[in-house]
Amino acid sequence: MSERRPSSRRRYLRGVGTALGIGLAGCSAEPGGTTGETPGTDEGTAGTTAEPTATADEPTARTDSSTAEQATTDRGSTPVHAGYETTEVRVTSEGETLGSVTAAIADTQELRYRGLSDTESLPEDRGMLFVYESVDERTFVMRRMDFGIDIVYADADGTITRIHHAPEPGPNEDGEDQRYPGRGQYVLEINYEWTTDHGVEEGDVLEFEL
Repeated sequence: MSERRPSSRRRYLRGVGTALGIGLAGCSAEPGGTTGETPGTDEGTAGTTAEPTATADEPTARTDSSTAEQATTDRGSTPVHAGYETTEVRVTSEGETLGSVTAAIADTQELRYRGLSDTESLPEDRGMLFVYESVDERTFVMRRMDFGIDIVYADADGTITRIHHAPEPGPNEDGEDQRYPGRGQYVLEINYEWTTDHGVEEGDVLEFEL
């Protein structure tokens, strides 16, 4: 992944992100952890990131018909993440593939804020990849989540820096107090204990194309 050449879309996003620096974990919090977004910003939600602190406009999700059709079907059956582009994320260890998922790409303020908070369930071969413009300290929160997830932080080269197992909030809980900090440029959310089942550890690598 360190040899991956940034696409024109990545270069565009990098320029936009410079002014914003936010994200979610299912919901993430804003970088630094003061106000946060729903999963994926400093104080985000795993499923939803914390509220953005920046006020600058950011592009909304792309909804061209082909992209929407691809994102709303899970291999032709289960509706998942309409309006998101997707990428295949492989987790490798010393060149060996430990597992892979098709991940919805949350690379704008709007998409990171929403995160997985509006998702009722996640197929085993699906996930969500939160994309930021640089490495930073972030916190993901389980706000409005209906199921447990693993939250995987990775640095600019895709090397995993931290893994959290975040259970679903209890019957009378909103997940607001379930906060999972880490440092990274990318955050992958997959089903609860997916990393354990696939033998994924810190130091392994996320590989994907954007």
